Amino acid sequence: MLIQQLVNGLTLGAVYTLLALSFSLVMGILGILNLAIAELFMIGGYLGFTLITAGFPLPVAVLGGMLGAAAIAIAIEKIGYQPLRDAPLVTPMLSTLGFSIILQNVATNIWGSDPAQLPDEYFGKQYAFGPVNIGEMQLIVLVATVVLVALVAYIVQKTPIGRALRAVAENREVARILGVSADRLTMLAFILSGSLAGVAGVLIALHYGTITPYLGVEIGLKAIAVMVIGGTRQIWGALVAGPLIGIAEVLTVAYGGSQVRDFVVYGFMILILLLRPQGLLGGARSDQGQRV
Repeated sequence: MLIQQLVNGLTLGAVYTLLALSFSLVMGILGILNLAIAELFMIGGYLGFTLITAGFPLPVAVLGGMLGAAAIAIAIEKIGYQPLRDAPLVTPMLSTLGFSIILQNVATNIWGSDPAQLPDEYFGKQYAFGPVNIGEMQLIVLVATVVLVALVAYIVQKTPIGRALRAVAENREVARILGVSADRLTMLAFILSGSLAGVAGVLIALHYGTITPYLGVEIGLKAIAVMVIGGTRQIWGALVAGPLIGIAEVLTVAYGGSQVRDFVVYGFMILILLLRPQGLLGGARSDQGQRV
């Protein structure tokens, strides 16, 4: 049972990792917390859910969720961030909170407030490894997470675009003097974060076979905790903290009861903030207010 719960925890932690990375991409570049990412996650899940039930294959569902979430992220950047980029940091953050509420209401009006369920025939195969059962969707979630995190890490660390993103995050004014377009990089950060959130939404919705308009709230808050624990500017921090929180949550439910799982997750976050505010792998911002 312990090994089975560890596998379940890794799967849940993989989704937390993708969503935490979505938050980190915007937080690390712009210094704001884009609260609408949680709802982009939920919208991506609904789009993937809809495509799967309409008979489209999984890759099309994932692509649809990713593109849909990315398109909404562009609208959020254009309407909710760009006009407010010179305002105090709390102002664009509150703007993204407004978008989050709007998206939740849009989803409720389109798909309803009741949980949507996948028919049994849509669930993948189960593979037995001794006493441990691993579902096909669990394997897809784990593999997709590793591939996407590695891809984002490569883009940020090894490509000219990534170097420009890191330059802007480090010093906005110097990056502008060197000819870096802050506006284009801001849009890119929103697109990448929205795409990751959309993919994560599709994967978790298909893994559990159910989705509601309120899915983004609970998982989004825990993804923020993962981002804080791993380090807000460290890609690999999310890859470490995500599975850690996922396993802790699953083991808490299995052996301690569901009523204490949030206490463990957020209690651990508070402990990290007290003992190591920069996160497990470092990466705390030192400027406390840099904007693009």
